[in-house]
Amino acid sequence: MSDRTRTSSSAAATAAAAVAGNAATSGPRRVALEIAVTSLAGACTALAEGADRVELCTALEIGGVTPSQGLTEAVVTTGVPVHALVRARGGDFVYDDTDLAVMEREVRTLVAAGVAGVVVGALRADGSLDVDAVARLVSAARDAAGARPAELGGPRLDVTVHRAVDRAASPVDAVAALAALGVDRVLTSGGASRARDGLASGVLPDMVAAAGGVEVMAGGGVRLDDVTALVEAGVAAVHLSASTTAATTAAAGTPGAGDENGRSLVSLGSAGATDSYAVTDASVVRAARAAVDAAVAVARDVAPRTPTPRAP
Repeated sequence: MSDRTRTSSSAAATAAAAVAGNAATSGPRRVALEIAVTSLAGACTALAEGADRVELCTALEIGGVTPSQGLTEAVVTTGVPVHALVRARGGDFVYDDTDLAVMEREVRTLVAAGVAGVVVGALRADGSLDVDAVARLVSAARDAAGARPAELGGPRLDVTVHRAVDRAASPVDAVAALAALGVDRVLTSGGASRARDGLASGVLPDMVAAAGGVEVMAGGGVRLDDVTALVEAGVAAVHLSASTTAATTAAAGTPGAGDENGRSLVSLGSAGATDSYAVTDASVVRAARAAVDAAVAVARDVAPRTPTPRAP
């Protein structure tokens, strides 16, 4: 057996032991359900159908960017815990000082609006976690929370590092560095496009084992039939968008070849050529809540699965 295979097997065993230990010492295990939403309506749907919290952003089609102040304030009033994404632009996660200055301002604005958490992340050009940038954003969040009144949440604030870690040269090394930065949680697919693939490769269980006191939340192409395996792997939360596509009801268009009414849409950008948009699907949120709860019930009686050791 190679050193790499031994390491992977050992990490998986450590993750399994941690889950078993938590169940033995902390009573019934709770796995949170987080829904990514881009609207007030989506947040209301997520809350009504059993989500524990929402990640609020806009432009999910490019991976999400920071939501507006108005949207954030409106969603906070629903009572659902809001974790707001802080991302100044699409593209990579390598930020210069101007990007970071903007995101520090966004952190302060979001915290002042009453969010329960912020979601941040940054990488260096070499693919390693940009610990200085993350520390800077964490510090801005903690300082802003410390100054806000109790009616807006007071000093309690969660800081999550987003899926920038999945693009890191070593996702496991990235997550291992987070506890020292004061991070509460990491959202990850285990370095893959989909969380189920990160689980199958063994990277996601390795990240659970390396996380220390940082919660690992599985996200990235999560489907309902993935939930049981993810919970058994020891994740503390499951994240999905639970979205479906809504067709436009607008009648606007330009004459000419195009839709069934002879109209063609005027392109307003490269993100999409249609007027359809994503909405939160109540039935998917409801089913996800049921799937998470059922998986937790199963995990009480079934030892967390050990992934197949990876080849060196």
